[in-house]
Amino acid sequence: MESIGTNSRDEPQTDFIYCCGANTEVLKFGSFQLDSGLKKIIFLIIPGNPGVVGFYRTFMQTLHSRFGYQHPVWAVSHAGHCVPPDSMDMVEDASSPAVGDVFGLNGQIEHKLAFLRKHVPRETSLILIGHSIGCYIILEMMKRDPKLKILKAVMLFPTIERMAQTPQGKVMAPLLCHMRYVAYLPLFLLSLLPGRLQSSLIKLMFSGIHSLDRTVVQPTVGLLSGDCAANAMYMGSQEMKKVLERDNSTIKNNLEKLIFYYGSVDHWCPVQYYLDIKQDFPHGDIRLCEHGFRHAFVLDAGREVAKMVAEWISENLRT
Repeated sequence: MESIGTNSRDEPQTDFIYCCGANTEVLKFGSFQLDSGLKKIIFLIIPGNPGVVGFYRTFMQTLHSRFGYQHPVWAVSHAGHCVPPDSMDMVEDASSPAVGDVFGLNGQIEHKLAFLRKHVPRETSLILIGHSIGCYIILEMMKRDPKLKILKAVMLFPTIERMAQTPQGKVMAPLLCHMRYVAYLPLFLLSLLPGRLQSSLIKLMFSGIHSLDRTVVQPTVGLLSGDCAANAMYMGSQEMKKVLERDNSTIKNNLEKLIFYYGSVDHWCPVQYYLDIKQDFPHGDIRLCEHGFRHAFVLDAGREVAKMVAEWISENLRT
């Protein structure tokens, strides 16, 4: 097990590693304080798709500060959803064997389990925070490795069932499953533009979001580099095909550890899905958003959602 981290309170550290043979970016606020006397707890963010950790910077920084900088807050990208700088050496992870189709949905799940085995001490207690498809990945992690020391798993805007049947899924499934190759050429051409022009185009695309978090612009530009966008679309195509029925068995077995948060205006997670799971698990901690946060909350509400999550976890850890 190899621990990686930074001692800085406010400035994050970024590591680029190979995990399961794939480029992986790890964004970290804080490190393990081995001699602090505190219980070893790490907050680990499992992102949505695209799995670019830079989108979660404000969310993570707020969460880190809310817990007094006592526990590390890390995010691990999806395999192949990052491009390391040319000047940065990649750390070869020889102990983590390559996974067949690591860029697919199953491979991404095994990728996260491999990361935990390699980089987080086994005795560490985990607070997992999933966003969108990251919630599906967390449920699969719980099922595949029941010995993980998970204190809580927070599911933000969880796409854990019937994705292709949602309003957004009905639009995106044909594009992702049958027409994604058509998008590769324009994405390649965009990647050839100068960085400043790419940033300007991204800002124009986000111009309708008045309270846009500017920290998401550069990660969006980075998504155009290399094979990141193609890998994200490939993963999305598998989500449409494989995220079908809700895994009630895993939810039932871990209900006391789970907190679900559904959007009231979420086209990937209709309110009906919230009503269905609430009916099936009436004693579960299952909440409906009262603030109108968008599915992609990191664009403009990362700080607000982080404060809310910190309150939930604090309440649960006290009981």
